[in-house]
Amino acid sequence: MESMFATLPDNVLDRVSTNFRSPDGKWIGLSGRARVIVYNTERVSPDDLPSDLRGFTDPEWEGRIGWPPTNGSFQAMVTAMRVTWGEEETRAWLEGIQANNPTIYPKNTPTVAAAGAGEIDIGFVNHYYLYRFLAEEGEEFGARNAHLDGGGPGAMILVAGAGVLDGAENSDNAIRFIEFLLSTVAQQYFAGQTYEYPLVEGVNVNRLLTPLDEINAPQVDMADLGDLEGTVDLLRDTGILP
Repeated sequence: MESMFATLPDNVLDRVSTNFRSPDGKWIGLSGRARVIVYNTERVSPDDLPSDLRGFTDPEWEGRIGWPPTNGSFQAMVTAMRVTWGEEETRAWLEGIQANNPTIYPKNTPTVAAAGAGEIDIGFVNHYYLYRFLAEEGEEFGARNAHLDGGGPGAMILVAGAGVLDGAENSDNAIRFIEFLLSTVAQQYFAGQTYEYPLVEGVNVNRLLTPLDEINAPQVDMADLGDLEGTVDLLRDTGILP
């Protein structure tokens, strides 16, 4: 995929830290998304949650889990598992969750809605979806997020990024657009209006969010998450995807 992109100028790449951009300068992160556990506040306390994702294979979670296996961020998390845990342990985790009869959702939004409505007790999602529900429905919404304090793939920070196609006719304008998305104005918009993490130094994180330096995120290079095809093959092999 990276072979399709042109190398971005250094003055653009230098706006974010190296762990949030391509080591070859082909793409750059624009905003951060933390992986979290969304939980139903009536049936689950944060103290009930395991320290990392491994604990959800315990039979006590049977019939209580929701997940969106076709979702890109979920597949990125599983790819991070393969990178950090290895293929065998990742397969075992997927099979363990399958044994607990999870409810399948098409994406993050209905997973969070299901947690709020009590259809599930917990779900594996990105952090910012919850805050959209809270903004629309108020503090009475019946779900909250938890960051797994044991770290691992369930606490990783994903990024939304951008690049410029090699040979693009309007590459100069494309770079200007990326520069705008990395500007203080745009980064503050991501923080204030979409509840994502700004990646440019000096931009304030939304006060509702846990600061990045307080999340026990694994040290996974975004460039190592390129093998989504291998993840999809594994999800199919385990029967999670058709």
